[in-house]
Amino acid sequence: MEKLPLCFLVIMSLSNALAQTDLSGKAFVFPRQSQDSYVTLIPHLEKPLTAFTVCLKVYTDLTRSYNLFSFATRARDNEILLFHEGGSKFSLSVGNVGVMFQVPVATPAPRHFCATWESESGIAELWVDGKPMVRKALKQGYVVEKQSKIILGQEQDSFGGGFDEKQSLVGDIGDVSMWDFALSPGEINTVYLGGTFSPNILDWRRLNFEKNGYVVIKPQLWAG
Repeated sequence: MEKLPLCFLVIMSLSNALAQTDLSGKAFVFPRQSQDSYVTLIPHLEKPLTAFTVCLKVYTDLTRSYNLFSFATRARDNEILLFHEGGSKFSLSVGNVGVMFQVPVATPAPRHFCATWESESGIAELWVDGKPMVRKALKQGYVVEKQSKIILGQEQDSFGGGFDEKQSLVGDIGDVSMWDFALSPGEINTVYLGGTFSPNILDWRRLNFEKNGYVVIKPQLWAG
């Protein structure tokens, strides 16, 4: 068999590593508690952030704490963190400082979350199923570093690691999108209803990612 040139193999390898996948109608399924099952998301992020919006949908029957979205840098493990603290409490952290939100308890069902933050005002918002929680003050004047690891399924206690299986997600997560600005209430409502505003950091329809451990891609249980 004819040997392929090394440069061609390298180009093909890079092409596969950077391939974008349309996950419309799909979800990452984490079917059991673990310390080594997670998904690394590869963002399109060219500069530090002075604002952001993260939206996603999660389906789980966990009552303990678990991670929804973990964005770490080498300097701070909770550069951006959306986390279920247990019960009706969810936290949003920026720059290793967190604020708590009381979220109405619901029976196990797919739930939609959008978290926004702006450095200029220091205002953090959490929207759950299209409804806003009470606004909180968080890290006014701060800038989020761009050199990051973004993890689904586990909470980072170190850059790309330090996982605790008792904080792992068991369930489905999908429709993950991220912008470098804070969406308006009307835009968030549109995203909740299934619309989009061309996410420019993470786009579920053009996602770069790497799966690790026992993670399965399946049709969304909430599709349609």
